[in-house]
Amino acid sequence: MRYDLYKFNEHPIYFAYKRKSVNNEHKETFHSHLGIELLLIHQGRGTMIVNNRSYEIKPGMLCIFQPFQLHHLTLDYSHDQCFERSLAIFEPTMFEAYFEKWPALHAFFTYIYLGKLPFPCLYGVDDQHILVHLFRNFQERLPLGAETNRSEEISLFLVNFFHFLKPMWGHLEGNYAAYPAGRKNHQVEKILSWIETNYHIPYRLDDLAKSLHLSSYHLSHLFKEATGLSISEYIAARRIHQSVRLLTTTTKPISFIAEEVGLTNVSYFCKLFKEHMDITPHQYRKRWTNHSFY
Repeated sequence: MRYDLYKFNEHPIYFAYKRKSVNNEHKETFHSHLGIELLLIHQGRGTMIVNNRSYEIKPGMLCIFQPFQLHHLTLDYSHDQCFERSLAIFEPTMFEAYFEKWPALHAFFTYIYLGKLPFPCLYGVDDQHILVHLFRNFQERLPLGAETNRSEEISLFLVNFFHFLKPMWGHLEGNYAAYPAGRKNHQVEKILSWIETNYHIPYRLDDLAKSLHLSSYHLSHLFKEATGLSISEYIAARRIHQSVRLLTTTTKPISFIAEEVGLTNVSYFCKLFKEHMDITPHQYRKRWTNHSFY
């Protein structure tokens, strides 16, 4: 698992238009961002896991990942398929003031980054769609403007994007059938749901297998096939994810945080954290406090 850490004060948006990956170039772990990620998929097939559910990846898919939201993409590169996507990652509070002139749009924007969304994605955003046009237009305009106009260009892009997204989201939010989950992976969803409830206590594969009435071998194979990770690796990622939240939003001692995420041995917790984040929990908290992420 990793966190993508951007200096939003220096570069207010991380943006890419129609970036391509082939031959397993795009190998994802479970990861999250400090800001919102808007992800448009132009080409590609596979499975996305977010909020303990799996979703089919296919062209015309728009994904919205909230700050700190853990997500994972498993891609299918068979038959010379490629993965082509556009994305924008930004810190929402830096642009909130631009939405305040329009109360309904501001409420929607706030809901998208702070609310409990019933789904993370929608389908049917083909290359002729207005949202794709906005990405393309922003790509063309961004290099032309002076640095002093950059913030204005970004804000115009975001305000327009959410303006056109709002009626689409509102129309479909009441109809979950418009957001098809990968039902063939329903057992994986049950595993993810069990982990979400129990990751903070010591993990035993036998307990999980017994709870889901499956053999330990079948359970492990099913999860690995769907996600590319072992169950133990995912639980470790989920624990680190929660520990990052606690390190950055509370002043709890590291030993308390270790215990809250199901690791009673604080030395092992620190070792695991460093393996995932490349720095110790103490160093991570210190960097966060000093706003010196890179």
